[in-house]
Amino acid sequence: MTEPRLIHLVDDDEAIRHSASFMLRHAGFRVKTYADGVAFLDQVADAERGCILLDVQMPQMDGLEVQEALNQRGVAMPVIVLTGHGDVAVAVRAMKAGAVDFVEKPYAKETLVEALSRAFDRLEARRREEVLSDEARGLIERLTPREHDVLLGLVEGQTNKSIAETLDISPRTVEIHRANVMEKMGASSLSTVLRIAFAAGLGAG
Repeated sequence: MTEPRLIHLVDDDEAIRHSASFMLRHAGFRVKTYADGVAFLDQVADAERGCILLDVQMPQMDGLEVQEALNQRGVAMPVIVLTGHGDVAVAVRAMKAGAVDFVEKPYAKETLVEALSRAFDRLEARRREEVLSDEARGLIERLTPREHDVLLGLVEGQTNKSIAETLDISPRTVEIHRANVMEKMGASSLSTVLRIAFAAGLGAG
């Protein structure tokens, strides 16, 4: 059985922290609460990965400032902002800054749970991408330096002949290295080799 999904609830209103965390736990989530954005930022470096439910109107640092600090620190957890009724301009700013959703107060339980479910789906998709990229990098690390050079040529769209000219080796040698690359990657086609290479970040930019 998988562990319940974790929500980091950041809201300066103690009554809302209490009622929202009770409601979310009842809906099957785990909840960790923070009295304001500063308290959350103090702990986020060591925080377990989850979804951030972030109130916009808070003292010291408002939600948008907290969101900006999270972006600067490279915190990749999905953020849902809680806005006042009709505060569309703030919601738009939050979404532009990377929030995955916003929910207006007062909110219905179903609305909040649906938004959180979408956010967790995004988090899990990102986790899968990270696993795939880690696996792809692991496969590429098994290549010899020369095999890696041949792979880079393939990623750049070069033919065997042009790779041979670039590396000053024979086309036959390129074919041998290419076959070794495919074998070590467990790839049956060039398209699979390229998918693995792109997942590992080769050829990006």
